[in-house]
Amino acid sequence: MSTVLQPAGASNRRRIWRNAGAVLGAGIVGFVTLVAIFAPWLAPYDPFTIDLGRRVIPPMWMEGGTPTNILGTDQLGRDYLSRLIYGARVSMIIGVATIITSGIIGTVLGVMGGFYGGRVDDAVVFAITARLSIPVVLVALAVAGLLGTSFTLVILVLGLLLWDRFAVVARSTTMQIRNLDYVAAARCAGCSPMIVLLKEVLPNIATHLAVVATLEMALAILLEAALSFLGLGVPPPLPSWGLMISEAKEYMFFSPWIIMIPGIALFILVLGVNLLGDALRDMLGTDLSR
Repeated sequence: MSTVLQPAGASNRRRIWRNAGAVLGAGIVGFVTLVAIFAPWLAPYDPFTIDLGRRVIPPMWMEGGTPTNILGTDQLGRDYLSRLIYGARVSMIIGVATIITSGIIGTVLGVMGGFYGGRVDDAVVFAITARLSIPVVLVALAVAGLLGTSFTLVILVLGLLLWDRFAVVARSTTMQIRNLDYVAAARCAGCSPMIVLLKEVLPNIATHLAVVATLEMALAILLEAALSFLGLGVPPPLPSWGLMISEAKEYMFFSPWIIMIPGIALFILVLGVNLLGDALRDMLGTDLSR
Protein backbone atom coordinates (compact mmCIF):
# COMPACT_ATOMS: atom_id res chain seq x y z
CA MET A 1 0.00 0.00 0.00
CA SER A 2 1.65 3.21 -1.17
CA THR A 3 1.57 6.53 0.62
CA VAL A 4 1.51 9.76 -1.35
CA LEU A 5 3.83 12.33 0.14
CA GLN A 6 2.59 15.90 -0.09
CA PRO A 7 4.68 19.07 0.10
CA ALA A 8 4.96 20.71 3.49
CA GLY A 9 3.77 24.01 2.01
CA ALA A 10 0.49 22.45 0.88
CA SER A 11 -0.05 21.00 4.35
CA ASN A 12 0.61 24.39 5.95
CA ARG A 13 -1.81 26.12 3.59
CA ARG A 14 -4.56 23.64 4.40
CA ARG A 15 -3.90 24.14 8.10
CA ILE A 16 -4.23 27.90 7.76
CA TRP A 17 -7.44 27.76 5.76
CA ARG A 18 -8.93 25.51 8.44
CA ASN A 19 -8.21 28.27 10.95
CA ALA A 20 -11.31 30.45 11.30
CA GLY A 21 -9.24 33.48 12.31
CA ALA A 22 -7.01 33.15 9.25
CA VAL A 23 -9.98 32.89 6.90
CA LEU A 24 -11.69 35.85 8.58
CA GLY A 25 -8.53 37.98 8.44
CA ALA A 26 -7.84 37.16 4.81
CA GLY A 27 -11.48 37.84 3.95
CA ILE A 28 -11.47 41.25 5.66
CA VAL A 29 -8.19 42.37 4.11
CA GLY A 30 -9.20 41.06 0.69
CA PHE A 31 -12.60 42.75 0.86
CA VAL A 32 -11.15 46.12 1.93
CA THR A 33 -8.49 45.84 -0.78
CA LEU A 34 -11.14 45.27 -3.45
CA VAL A 35 -13.20 48.18 -2.10
CA ALA A 36 -10.11 50.41 -2.24
CA ILE A 37 -9.27 49.38 -5.81
CA PHE A 38 -12.80 49.76 -7.17
CA ALA A 39 -13.77 52.80 -5.07
CA PRO A 40 -14.66 55.01 -8.08
CA TRP A 41 -17.16 52.40 -9.26
CA LEU A 42 -18.54 51.45 -5.84
CA ALA A 43 -19.09 54.92 -4.36
CA PRO A 44 -22.63 56.12 -5.13
CA TYR A 45 -21.65 59.82 -4.98
CA ASP A 46 -18.63 62.08 -5.20
CA PRO A 47 -17.12 62.02 -1.66
CA PHE A 48 -16.13 65.69 -1.97
CA THR A 49 -19.51 67.13 -3.01
CA ILE A 50 -20.94 69.41 -0.30
CA ASP A 51 -24.68 69.85 0.20
CA LEU A 52 -25.41 71.99 3.25
CA GLY A 53 -29.11 71.35 2.84
CA ARG A 54 -28.58 67.66 3.69
CA ARG A 55 -26.34 67.91 6.75
CA VAL A 56 -26.08 65.08 9.32
CA ILE A 57 -28.76 62.84 7.83
CA PRO A 58 -28.79 59.54 9.80
CA PRO A 59 -28.34 56.11 8.16
CA MET A 60 -31.32 54.68 6.31
CA TRP A 61 -32.26 52.26 9.13
CA MET A 62 -32.58 55.08 11.68
CA GLU A 63 -35.40 57.55 12.10
CA GLY A 64 -35.00 60.34 9.58
CA GLY A 65 -32.79 58.31 7.27
CA THR A 66 -33.39 57.88 3.54
CA PRO A 67 -32.41 55.14 1.05
CA THR A 68 -30.71 57.85 -1.01
CA ASN A 69 -27.86 58.00 1.52
CA ILE A 70 -27.44 54.51 2.97
CA LEU A 71 -25.03 55.57 5.75
CA GLY A 72 -26.33 59.13 5.94
CA THR A 73 -24.35 62.32 5.44
CA ASP A 74 -21.70 64.18 7.44
CA GLN A 75 -21.68 67.69 8.87
CA LEU A 76 -21.16 69.17 5.39
CA GLY A 77 -23.78 67.06 3.64
CA ARG A 78 -21.29 64.72 1.98
CA ASP A 79 -22.41 61.12 1.43
CA TYR A 80 -20.95 59.04 4.25
CA LEU A 81 -20.84 55.74 2.38
CA SER A 82 -18.84 57.32 -0.44
CA ARG A 83 -16.38 58.86 2.01
CA LEU A 84 -16.08 55.55 3.87
CA ILE A 85 -15.28 53.72 0.62
CA TYR A 86 -12.64 56.25 -0.42
CA GLY A 87 -11.31 56.21 3.15
CA ALA A 88 -10.50 52.52 2.66
CA ARG A 89 -8.33 53.52 -0.30
CA VAL A 90 -6.47 56.09 1.79
CA SER A 91 -5.84 53.63 4.64
CA MET A 92 -4.67 50.82 2.34
CA ILE A 93 -2.38 53.06 0.29
CA ILE A 94 -0.76 54.46 3.43
CA GLY A 95 -0.43 51.01 5.00
CA VAL A 96 1.09 49.36 1.92
CA ALA A 97 3.34 52.31 1.00
CA THR A 98 4.61 52.55 4.58
CA ILE A 99 5.58 48.87 4.85
CA ILE A 100 7.27 49.02 1.44
CA THR A 101 9.33 52.04 2.50
CA SER A 102 10.16 50.78 5.98
CA GLY A 103 10.61 47.21 4.72
CA ILE A 104 13.26 48.20 2.19
CA ILE A 105 15.17 50.30 4.71
CA GLY A 106 15.01 47.77 7.54
CA THR A 107 15.67 44.70 5.39
CA VAL A 108 18.73 46.24 3.72
CA LEU A 109 20.22 47.31 7.05
CA GLY A 110 19.41 44.04 8.82
CA VAL A 111 20.69 41.77 6.05
CA MET A 112 23.91 43.74 5.64
CA GLY A 113 24.59 43.69 9.37
CA GLY A 114 23.72 40.01 9.81
CA PHE A 115 25.64 38.84 6.72
CA TYR A 116 28.87 40.84 7.00
CA GLY A 117 29.12 41.20 10.79
CA GLY A 118 32.01 43.13 12.30
CA ARG A 119 31.94 46.90 11.98
CA VAL A 120 29.03 46.79 9.56
CA ASP A 121 26.97 44.96 12.15
CA ASP A 122 28.08 47.39 14.86
CA ALA A 123 26.88 50.31 12.74
CA VAL A 124 23.54 48.59 12.09
CA VAL A 125 23.05 47.81 15.78
CA PHE A 126 23.81 51.44 16.63
CA ALA A 127 21.26 52.62 14.06
CA ILE A 128 18.62 50.25 15.44
CA THR A 129 19.33 51.35 19.00
CA ALA A 130 19.14 55.02 18.01
CA ARG A 131 15.85 54.44 16.24
CA LEU A 132 14.35 52.54 19.20
CA SER A 133 15.19 55.47 21.47
CA ILE A 134 13.05 57.81 19.34
CA PRO A 135 9.32 57.95 20.20
CA VAL A 136 7.47 57.42 16.93
CA VAL A 137 4.31 59.36 17.75
CA LEU A 138 6.13 62.42 19.11
CA VAL A 139 8.48 62.61 16.12
CA ALA A 140 5.59 62.18 13.69
CA LEU A 141 3.67 64.95 15.46
CA ALA A 142 6.71 67.25 15.45
CA VAL A 143 7.46 66.70 11.75
CA ALA A 144 3.83 67.13 10.74
CA GLY A 145 3.58 70.26 12.88
CA LEU A 146 6.72 71.79 11.32
CA LEU A 147 6.23 70.78 7.68
CA GLY A 148 2.44 70.76 7.53
CA THR A 149 -0.04 68.08 6.53
CA SER A 150 0.47 66.13 3.33
CA PHE A 151 -0.50 62.66 2.07
CA THR A 152 3.06 62.02 0.85
CA LEU A 153 4.59 63.40 4.03
CA VAL A 154 2.57 60.99 6.19
CA ILE A 155 3.86 58.03 4.16
CA LEU A 156 7.48 59.24 4.32
CA VAL A 157 7.37 59.96 8.05
CA LEU A 158 5.84 56.60 8.94
CA GLY A 159 8.11 54.75 6.51
CA LEU A 160 11.22 56.34 8.00
CA LEU A 161 10.12 55.58 11.57
CA LEU A 162 8.82 52.00 11.36
CA TRP A 163 11.80 50.12 9.90
CA ASP A 164 13.32 48.90 13.17
CA ARG A 165 11.36 45.62 13.41
CA PHE A 166 12.30 44.73 9.85
CA ALA A 167 15.96 45.39 10.67
CA VAL A 168 15.94 43.35 13.88
CA VAL A 169 14.22 40.34 12.28
CA ALA A 170 16.29 40.49 9.09
CA ARG A 171 19.53 40.74 11.06
CA SER A 172 18.77 37.87 13.44
CA THR A 173 17.52 35.49 10.73
CA THR A 174 20.42 36.33 8.42
CA MET A 175 22.89 35.54 11.21
CA GLN A 176 21.19 32.16 11.67
CA ILE A 177 21.48 31.09 8.03
CA ARG A 178 24.69 32.76 6.82
CA ASN A 179 26.79 29.72 7.82
CA LEU A 180 24.39 27.02 6.60
CA ASP A 181 25.45 24.54 3.94
CA TYR A 182 23.60 26.03 0.98
CA VAL A 183 25.06 29.48 1.65
CA ALA A 184 28.55 27.99 1.98
CA ALA A 185 28.00 26.02 -1.25
CA ALA A 186 27.05 29.19 -3.10
CA ARG A 187 30.19 30.90 -1.86
CA CYS A 188 32.36 27.94 -2.87
CA ALA A 189 30.75 28.01 -6.33
CA GLY A 190 32.19 31.50 -6.80
CA CYS A 191 28.97 33.50 -6.36
CA SER A 192 29.46 37.12 -5.38
CA PRO A 193 28.15 38.30 -1.99
CA MET A 194 25.34 40.17 -3.74
CA ILE A 195 24.21 37.03 -5.58
CA VAL A 196 24.34 35.04 -2.33
CA LEU A 197 22.22 37.67 -0.60
CA LEU A 198 19.65 37.90 -3.39
CA LYS A 199 19.31 34.20 -4.24
CA GLU A 200 20.08 32.40 -0.99
CA VAL A 201 19.52 34.70 1.98
CA LEU A 202 16.52 36.88 1.07
CA PRO A 203 14.24 34.03 -0.14
CA ASN A 204 14.82 32.19 3.14
CA ILE A 205 13.97 35.13 5.40
CA ALA A 206 11.00 36.37 3.34
CA THR A 207 8.40 34.53 5.45
CA HIS A 208 9.71 36.14 8.64
CA LEU A 209 9.56 39.57 7.02
CA ALA A 210 5.99 38.91 5.80
CA VAL A 211 4.85 38.47 9.41
CA VAL A 212 6.56 41.73 10.39
CA ALA A 213 4.93 43.46 7.40
CA THR A 214 1.42 42.60 8.58
CA LEU A 215 2.11 43.89 12.09
CA GLU A 216 3.67 47.09 10.78
CA MET A 217 0.83 47.65 8.33
CA ALA A 218 -1.72 47.57 11.15
CA LEU A 219 0.44 49.96 13.18
CA ALA A 220 0.85 52.33 10.23
CA ILE A 221 -2.92 52.46 9.65
CA LEU A 222 -3.53 53.23 13.33
CA LEU A 223 -0.81 55.90 13.44
CA GLU A 224 -2.20 57.57 10.32
CA ALA A 225 -5.65 57.60 11.90
CA ALA A 226 -4.22 59.07 15.11
CA LEU A 227 -2.35 61.80 13.23
CA SER A 228 -5.41 62.61 11.12
CA PHE A 229 -7.55 62.72 14.27
CA LEU A 230 -5.18 65.33 15.69
CA GLY A 231 -5.29 67.29 12.44
CA LEU A 232 -1.67 66.50 11.53
CA GLY A 233 -2.18 63.61 9.13
CA VAL A 234 -4.00 63.42 5.82
CA PRO A 235 -5.25 66.94 4.98
CA PRO A 236 -8.95 67.60 4.39
CA PRO A 237 -11.02 67.08 2.34
CA LEU A 238 -9.43 63.66 1.74
CA PRO A 239 -11.73 61.04 3.33
CA SER A 240 -9.36 59.44 5.83
CA TRP A 241 -11.12 57.37 8.49
CA GLY A 242 -9.11 59.12 11.21
CA LEU A 243 -10.05 62.52 9.79
CA MET A 244 -13.71 61.46 9.61
CA ILE A 245 -13.58 60.56 13.30
CA SER A 246 -11.95 63.91 14.10
CA GLU A 247 -14.54 65.87 12.15
CA ALA A 248 -17.37 63.96 13.85
CA LYS A 249 -16.27 64.38 17.46
CA GLU A 250 -18.37 67.51 17.89
CA TYR A 251 -21.50 65.52 17.03
CA MET A 252 -20.76 62.34 18.98
CA PHE A 253 -23.28 63.09 21.77
CA PHE A 254 -26.09 64.10 19.42
CA SER A 255 -25.43 61.82 16.41
CA PRO A 256 -23.15 59.04 17.71
CA TRP A 257 -23.40 57.06 14.45
CA ILE A 258 -21.31 59.70 12.67
CA ILE A 259 -18.26 58.77 14.75
CA MET A 260 -19.08 55.08 15.20
CA ILE A 261 -19.17 54.18 11.49
CA PRO A 262 -15.54 55.13 10.62
CA GLY A 263 -14.40 53.89 14.04
CA ILE A 264 -15.92 50.45 13.43
CA ALA A 265 -14.46 50.35 9.92
CA LEU A 266 -10.99 51.14 11.28
CA PHE A 267 -11.34 48.50 14.01
CA ILE A 268 -12.42 45.81 11.54
CA LEU A 269 -9.55 46.55 9.14
CA VAL A 270 -6.89 46.48 11.86
CA LEU A 271 -8.43 43.30 13.29
CA GLY A 272 -8.30 41.65 9.88
CA VAL A 273 -4.66 42.58 9.33
CA ASN A 274 -3.70 41.27 12.78
CA LEU A 275 -5.61 38.00 12.24
CA LEU A 276 -3.81 37.53 8.94
CA GLY A 277 -0.49 38.21 10.66
CA ASP A 278 -1.28 35.64 13.34
CA ALA A 279 -2.01 33.07 10.62
CA LEU A 280 1.31 33.76 8.92
CA ARG A 281 3.08 33.47 12.26
CA ASP A 282 1.43 30.09 12.88
CA MET A 283 2.57 28.87 9.48
CA LEU A 284 6.08 30.09 10.14
CA GLY A 285 6.14 28.33 13.49
CA THR A 286 5.07 25.10 11.79
CA ASP A 287 7.85 25.43 9.23
CA LEU A 288 10.49 26.05 11.88
CA SER A 289 9.49 22.99 13.85
CA ARG A 290 10.04 20.67 10.92
